[in-house]
Amino acid sequence: MRPAYDRLATLDEVLRRAGELSARTLVFDVEPLVAYWNSGQQALDQGVASVLARAQAVPGVLVVCFSTNSNRRPSAPLAGDGVRAEYLASAGKPVRTAYYRAFPRPGVVIGDQLATDGALARRLGYAFLQYYPEGGGLPAGPRLMDWCGQALRPLLFARPR
Repeated sequence: MRPAYDRLATLDEVLRRAGELSARTLVFDVEPLVAYWNSGQQALDQGVASVLARAQAVPGVLVVCFSTNSNRRPSAPLAGDGVRAEYLASAGKPVRTAYYRAFPRPGVVIGDQLATDGALARRLGYAFLQYYPEGGGLPAGPRLMDWCGQALRPLLFARPR
């Protein structure tokens, strides 16, 4: 059976769906849901703190991991209140998977790109919740990557609900 796939427009929808899937691990792509592309350190720190606080409130969640292929990192260690909080910079998604293998299952990868985040979810056997805000507004690079990723979706996941 293929892992679940849903395309959602808000963090509220993503967290609700993760709860419905009884996820124990949440892996968040950093850009654009946590911090927008090319935003500064303050935006990253605030985004990580805000998303972590909301994600750890999802019943059953044991691990919240922030994962990005960029080098950016929060300025302070993560403090997960009763939840293991991790941050992985230069993650090498979707090629590198070893870091995630010890996380409890079932898991969910939450990100904007099917070609990286979706492929990572598929390789891990996790559900993929594609964050796609209404109104688009994606920069040209991520928009092109999304277009390419949509061509891969039938290979990675069943049709969305």
